[in-house]
Formats: sequence, structure tokens, C-alpha cells
Amino acid sequence: MHWCVVLLVPLAGCVSQKAFDSKSQEALSLKQQYDEQQEQMKALEQKLGETRTTAEKAQKENAELESSLANSDAERRALRKRVDELSDLNKELSRNTEKLEAAKEALEKKSSEYESLAKSLKDEIKTGKIELSELKGRMVVKMKDKILFSSGSTKLNKEGQEALEKVAQALKDVQGKLIRVEGHTDNVPMPADAKTEFDSNWELSTTRALVVVKLLQEQGVPPTMLSALGYGEYQPIASNQTADGRSLNRRIEIVLAPAEQAPSAVVAASVKKTPAPAPAPAVKPASGTKPAAKKK
Repeated sequence: MHWCVVLLVPLAGCVSQKAFDSKSQEALSLKQQYDEQQEQMKALEQKLGETRTTAEKAQKENAELESSLANSDAERRALRKRVDELSDLNKELSRNTEKLEAAKEALEKKSSEYESLAKSLKDEIKTGKIELSELKGRMVVKMKDKILFSSGSTKLNKEGQEALEKVAQALKDVQGKLIRVEGHTDNVPMPADAKTEFDSNWELSTTRALVVVKLLQEQGVPPTMLSALGYGEYQPIASNQTADGRSLNRRIEIVLAPAEQAPSAVVAASVKKTPAPAPAPAVKPASGTKPAAKKK
């Protein structure tokens, strides 16, 4: 029995150590697997975090894209509306341009009287002695006073008289027009010590217009078509602050206007439109009275 016990004790110790080593090895393996799984878990969690970040970023970008798309649609609609408005405006502008061109053509269309007068006075127009213009049927022959008159004088210069005679020859056969001679001056007052009969530019401009009227009449222009006006300094066409401007303002203008603008024509038209007064009603004799006997 003693020997049996002695033999069994080492045998039991050997089995326990072996099992222990096996269990230890198994535990180490399990721990290694656990550690590996933990590392995998951490990697998965990190990957999950990255995925969430990427998803959030993608969602944000998607929201921005949707907002941008909405803005783009609004901008595209606004742009289309603006394009349509500009197209309509362009069409309206085109129509207005056509109207303006037609009006300009009508305004610039010269009458037969203008063409005839321009042809007759082409040399004087070319040399700058005469300027000829026409607007809305109103023709103007403009002549600088230095061609016609000396300073402060109402006596025609030789050059001016020759030019006016040419104008008279062109005007005497004109029909259906009024010929109004208008005198103009600059704003320089008449000198106080000047040896002149004129107290102001009014008298000077009016007298010069009358001198031109008389010459036109002497050259055969019907006096019924003629009239004279003096505007003095009060109808300038340029600034009186410069010598060139004052020179332009000192001028004689021969204006051809429609005959309907004549004062007699206006008066006649107004008389024609005024109805004649109705005749007074006859007075009946009172009852019981006899009419007076007529005297023989």
C-alpha cells in the first residue's frame, strides 16, 4: 500500500501540470484572439467613424448642391426673364428707330423751292456768303451782316447788294410763301458817342430788315409777300461772350413760311369761322292799334 501511494502521488502531479499547461496555452490563445478581435474592433470603429464623417460630408455637399441647384434655377429663370425683357425692349427700340428714321427723312426731305433756291445760289452758298436751310416747310436764307452792312450802318455793301439781287431773282417766282426779312444783332449796345440815328439795336435791326425788303421789292419780289421784323439782340443763335458768337448773331434771315401764316389769312379764317348774327325778330303791333300810315 505504501508503495502504491508513493507511485500515485507523482503520477497525479504529472497529470495536473500537463492540464495546466494545456489550459494555459488555451488561455494564451484565447487572449491573443481577444486582443486581435479588439484591434479589429478598434479598426472597425475607426473605419465607422471615417465612414460617418464621409457620409456627413457627402450629406453637406449634397445639401449645398441642392441649394446651388435651386439658386441656379432661380438665376436661370431671372436671366430668362431679363432676356425676354431685353428682347421686348430691343423690338420697341427697333420700332422707335424706324419711326425716328421716317420722321428724320420727312424732316430732311427738301421742297422743290429749296432745291431751286439752292441751285440758284450755289456759288454764294459755296463761298459762305449765304446759308440755306429748311425744316418742316420753313426755309431760311441766312446772311451775315458783315457781308451786307458796315458796322452800325444800314447802307448795303456792294458785295451784299449783289448777293441779295441773286436771292431776289430766286425768290420772285416763289408761290404760296410769305417772305419775312428778320434783322438780328449781338448784345453790344450802341455807343453813346456814335454818330448814328439809332438809339438801340432794336432800331438798327429793324431798319436793316426794311432796307433788304425794299431791295427785294425793287428786284421784282411781290410786295404782298414781303414783311420786315427787327429782333435786336433778343434771338441769338450763339453765345455773345465771344467774338465769333457775336459775329454769328449779327445776321439777316430771309424766312419763307407757308402763306397760311399771313396775318390777313388768319383774320380771314377767323371771320369765316364766326357765324353771322341771327336777324332780330319782327315786332308785332299791339292789339287794337292800327299800323302807322306810310309817308309818300
